[in-house]
Amino acid sequence: QVQLVESGGGLVQAGGSLRLSCATSGIIFRIFAMGWYRQAPGKQRELVVTITTGGSTNYVDSVKGRFTMSRDNAKNEVYLQMNSLKPEDTAVYYCNAYQYPYNYWGKGTLVTVSS
Repeated sequence: QVQLVESGGGLVQAGGSLRLSCATSGIIFRIFAMGWYRQAPGKQRELVVTITTGGSTNYVDSVKGRFTMSRDNAKNEVYLQMNSLKPEDTAVYYCNAYQYPYNYWGKGTLVTVSS
């Protein structure tokens, strides 16, 4: 059974930091590209960042220089370090694992940034 479990969300003031984690099981983690997506209230889910099996990352412009994604193939986990958080970063953050034709999602973790 495939599981992606996010953790680390919470309430933080603008300018603060949070570190999200995504623990995976049931997949051959090292062959999956991973990603973080987010969905703000009333908006569609959007891509935040992806990381390839080789560790290359691709960020949406709005988080470049503030967010850092990493992966630990030994622990089957990915992380999202979020610094200089802004109120517009408020959203449910979802972990994604993709290796065609497989596409798996976690249930999400809520990040709330107060002004």
